[in-house]
Amino acid sequence: MPTTPDTAMPPSQGGPESTGVPRSARRGSSAGRSSGSRARRSGPASMQARALAGYAGTYLVLALAAVLTLGPFLFSVMTAFTSSQQFAQQGPLAIPAPPVLESFAALFAPSAGPDGFLTPVVVTVQMVAVILVGQMVFSVLAAYAFAQLRFPGRDLLFWVYIATLMVPQVVVVVPLYLMMSEVGLRNTFWALVLPFVLGSPYAIFLLRENFRGIPTELMDAMRIDGAGTLRLLWHLVVPLNRPIIVTLVLITVVTHWNNFMWPMVITSGPEWRTITVATSALQSQYNNNWTLVMAGTTLAMLPLVILMIAFQKQITRSVGNTTLR
Repeated sequence: MPTTPDTAMPPSQGGPESTGVPRSARRGSSAGRSSGSRARRSGPASMQARALAGYAGTYLVLALAAVLTLGPFLFSVMTAFTSSQQFAQQGPLAIPAPPVLESFAALFAPSAGPDGFLTPVVVTVQMVAVILVGQMVFSVLAAYAFAQLRFPGRDLLFWVYIATLMVPQVVVVVPLYLMMSEVGLRNTFWALVLPFVLGSPYAIFLLRENFRGIPTELMDAMRIDGAGTLRLLWHLVVPLNRPIIVTLVLITVVTHWNNFMWPMVITSGPEWRTITVATSALQSQYNNNWTLVMAGTTLAMLPLVILMIAFQKQITRSVGNTTLR
């Protein structure tokens, strides 16, 4: 009797043998998928935590920098409005209770005489005004010449003049002092302003770079209409560069309002004393009266703070325009 070969039963559909993958391997792959999903879920959370930590560290550093920068100014203002009795009893960190103006009044009192602040404020305002007008006029004219006019040696002369920025001011103090003494201008108003009134290398450099960006079509159109050089400057060049000119005005005012070395060297006595020299004299004369000294310091920096607050938009605009150019 013939024998029939044994036929294997087909594996059931969906069993582990149907795919040829061991059951343990399937369990491992499912565990890997679950751990990967957990890692994907925890990834955004960890990134967010790192970002928050970075922001917190940044703001902490900025807060410390703000305290270190603004702390001396706040201390000066607080001490200036504190009475001498409260300062002696409670120390320099006490909040004025109540704020008083006795220190400011003492600076301008008639009894202060030549050591008061009235003459230094007037002298400083006059000095800064003359230097500001002179520097803006001569810097605009020189920058326009270096940017738009053609003459032999223009670039060489420009870079030689700009190279004077590398010379420290302390190096030229003695030669300037000897020159002013030889012509009889020592301890005069003109000795304060003449070394700075005929332009600034930094201002000429900055204005030249901006004047070179003016479209030549606009300038040619005004020349065709019959505009001369001065009219071209006043009606086209200056209005197009008003933000950078405002910034240079602020830089000039701040620089020469805070100038201390040259006024101290070239003047003697209270007649032509500037506000920086007067503040230094207060520190040496009223060493124990810190409320009076801080009142003078607050008065010295108050106009500059007002200027910066009033013209901060123009400064931001000029920086943006310079960056785009």
